[in-house]
Amino acid sequence: MGTITPEEILSFLTIFSEGTKQSTKKLRYAILSSFFNFAKNSLDNDVLNPCDTPLLRKLFKDQKTRQWKILEKEVVDEMIFRTTKQRDRIMLELMARGGMRVGEVLQLTADDIDDRKVRIRKPKSGKEAEVVFIPQKIAKRLRQYIMEKGIASNERIFQITYPAARTVVKKAGRLIGIDLNPHDLRRHAATYASRSGTPLEIVSKIILRHSNLSTTQRYLGKVNDVEAMKWIDNLFG
Repeated sequence: MGTITPEEILSFLTIFSEGTKQSTKKLRYAILSSFFNFAKNSLDNDVLNPCDTPLLRKLFKDQKTRQWKILEKEVVDEMIFRTTKQRDRIMLELMARGGMRVGEVLQLTADDIDDRKVRIRKPKSGKEAEVVFIPQKIAKRLRQYIMEKGIASNERIFQITYPAARTVVKKAGRLIGIDLNPHDLRRHAATYASRSGTPLEIVSKIILRHSNLSTTQRYLGKVNDVEAMKWIDNLFG
């Protein structure tokens, strides 16, 4: 046992835990480290624990939970209202009201728009296609934009690059004094829907198009004390 090296432990854990989540890797590391501590305390106090090195502790520690930015509806409404360029406003609405990813917005063609249904070709899920449902007002503005710009059925509606689209979102955020990323708008669509009473299954399967609910729950962020008391008062006050 005393001849096992930290390098061998690392090799074993890397192979044994390949493709698993960080939490699973940490658990297996902790079990193995506990085994060596047991051997040290019960059999031979001179035995060194090969798991107890700074490198291994760092590699197999828990990842910090990221705190997502949660935007209030009033803030998003103001940002969209103050965005005067028609193209930019529609892009922001598709992300903030339709829950679309910025890459999905940029790939849209005129042929993908069917009234309030928007088809997503080659989505992130790996499916052949997915459908996004958008509010009637946005659908009307989108159709009008396509008509006014004379966009052909197979042409991309928003013919800008990904960095340019991020700049559009950043610029919109600066209008209201916040540092904004495209995915913040997609998370807002989910959070606002959830806190307005939309069932989690609808938020997950229809708005975000996630394959499982646990992914959706990470999007929704934490509820602070003020929000918790407001919801309790609404329900039972």
